Amino acid sequence: MRMELRVCKHCHNGEHGNEHKTAVTRDMVTCAERIREYKDLIDIDSLYITYVEEGDTGGAEALPAIVASIGENQIQLADTQLVMEDADGNMLVYPEPEDIIQVLTRNIDQLTEQTRQDVTVDLSPETAELL
Repeated sequence: MRMELRVCKHCHNGEHGNEHKTAVTRDMVTCAERIREYKDLIDIDSLYITYVEEGDTGGAEALPAIVASIGENQIQLADTQLVMEDADGNMLVYPEPEDIIQVLTRNIDQLTEQTRQDVTVDLSPETAELL
């Protein structure tokens, strides 16, 4: 399985002034980094973390799937999403932060079962309320 987490670079850096989204975005990245570190334990081939900036064409770095919606009569690309590709080439795309954090924390739970090392991630209160 291959995974790619795409997040808004400005949200991650706290430049949008939305502390809630910054905390959740940083937790997503922290979880993804932990999973990438131990990915071999749960049969993940690769995990990419891509920082998307305004004007990027969806930010696809590794997996060619982009989530879009229509708002105010314009196409809007999702700047935060988790894309997964299984061994058969099937793509799963999670554009909602709640879903993304659930998938990532489930993978960390699987890691916990596979190693004696402490692989847990301290989540912010903002992320904890999503779970």
